[in-house]
Amino acid sequence: MSTTAPAEDRRAALRARHHRAILDAARVMIAEQGIAGFNVDVIAERADVSRRTVFNHFSSVDDLVTTSCTEELAVVIESFRAAVNARPAGPGSRASMFEDVAAALRTTDIPRVIAFLWNALGGFAPEDSRPQQLFQATFSRTTQELAHELAERNTDVDELEAGFLVSSLMHGVEVLAHHWIASTGATTDDDARALWTTLLERLIASVRTGYGSTH
Repeated sequence: MSTTAPAEDRRAALRARHHRAILDAARVMIAEQGIAGFNVDVIAERADVSRRTVFNHFSSVDDLVTTSCTEELAVVIESFRAAVNARPAGPGSRASMFEDVAAALRTTDIPRVIAFLWNALGGFAPEDSRPQQLFQATFSRTTQELAHELAERNTDVDELEAGFLVSSLMHGVEVLAHHWIASTGATTDDDARALWTTLLERLIASVRTGYGSTH
């Protein structure tokens, strides 16, 4: 009887545990100190792995930070799954796909996510482009994952078409995020949330004209 498969399964399980532990440790450190205090040695210690193991899982510190931040924004994808759960997978019009993504954006607490990212990255200073690059990378990864999810749910649509649709909304959300931060200082009180709702509805109404009137 071969022991290869069980051994491979154990290695895969160990790798998955290490990956999760590293991300969990990174998220806690980002929440505590932001990227200014990010320390790979401390991450490794908290995750109970070596520094080398951290870089076996992530190509760079920025890759680890971006992956951790993307998990925060991944709540949009979870909201999307909930929005489409009531209807069966299969062919869908561009209009219905648009409404699914719009519903996900409406039901997600995006102000909380933006505030977390803003505080974690330490704001955007003209002399330091790194926080802005990490912010953009976080939105870009989430956009790619959501586009893939949309294509999986709509079997007659290729990923390129799904990418067009998702990008139009998610890049719009990124633009809104900058405007919202400038207007509110990334606070999440009632007035700030009301402003976000107004901005989001304006975005959805604007983009819908390109998708909602066809098919």
